[in-house]
Formats: sequence, structure tokens, C-alpha cells
Amino acid sequence: MPGELIISVIDDDESFRMALVGLLRSLGYDARGFASAVEFVNVGEAGSCDCIITDFKMPGMSGLDLIQLLFARGSTVPIIMITGCPDPGLEAEALAGGATRLLMKPFEPDALISSLNEALKS
Repeated sequence: MPGELIISVIDDDESFRMALVGLLRSLGYDARGFASAVEFVNVGEAGSCDCIITDFKMPGMSGLDLIQLLFARGSTVPIIMITGCPDPGLEAEALAGGATRLLMKPFEPDALISSLNEALKS
């Protein structure tokens, strides 16, 4: 089943994004990386992916802005947010905004796999 699923990874940190795409591909997913939320939106990928993993804070459009845009357009694609900023209240903000989970960088691959499995069930 993973090979049939498309996971979009949006993160402005190129090395992290490439590592995450590589991990997902090693698990059998069709993973695609994007350097920004604007790039993701401009490519029109939202309608063809099964899950989005996005950084919370990025230059330009943030992950939260992306969620709001996608939901306003009627998207139901589950979104996992990731962040390296341990700001108080960030998890509550992400979940209230529509994310299925917020992971703190660095996270263990098992935490991502668990979050991805949970998101894909919904």
C-alpha cells in the first residue's frame, strides 16, 4: 500500500527535506519534496497527494498559512506539521489549525511513521 500513496514534504531546510524524502521512499512511499509552501501550491500538488508533511515556520507562507489555504479550498488531505522551534502553545496552535500532529525536530523515524499511519487512517 505505501507505494500507492504520495507524500508531499515541504521544508525550506534542503538537507532535512531530502533526508525525509529519502526515508519515506525507503519505506515504499512516493515522496516528493518542495522547498516552500508557495512552490507546493504553485505546482498544484495538493490535489494529488495523500498526506502533507510541512514545516511550521518557513519564509513566505508558513505551514499554518498553507493549512488554512488548503482547507479554504476544500482540501481534506491530512497534514503533519514539523518544527524545530519549541515555542509554548505551538502544538495547540497547529492542532487547532487542522494539523493531525506536530512533531518536534529532531524526531525519531518511528515517531514519523506512527504519525503518518495515524494521518492516513483518517
